[in-house]
Amino acid sequence: MYELLFWRYLDEIYLNNQEVYEALLEKQEVEGLEILPIQLILNRISSVFSQWEKVDDNSWKNNTGKGAFQIITTPQSIKIDCYGTEGKTMNKLVDILEEFKCPLYDPQVPERYDELSE
Repeated sequence: MYELLFWRYLDEIYLNNQEVYEALLEKQEVEGLEILPIQLILNRISSVFSQWEKVDDNSWKNNTGKGAFQIITTPQSIKIDCYGTEGKTMNKLVDILEEFKCPLYDPQVPERYDELSE
């Protein structure tokens, strides 16, 4: 499994990304993060991945190729667990979340890919 995590900071706020990640995994509310339009984001993902089988409300499976993913949300975050998913598919998910100004935090590295990261 490969994890992708997304959130958006309030203006003028930037926190320790690893600590934010750990708090969001525990489904804690993090002061300094925006509330996300979760349903809009899920609808956009459903639209982009309409050729994939929707296993349940938060899971998709590629019946014509590799991979599956599951989405876990909090009001402030979107976590996508990718199973055997190709890089181009993960990039497509990252691009969708970028549309909502939610840059990727990759906990495997660990690095957040936004204009404030070094």
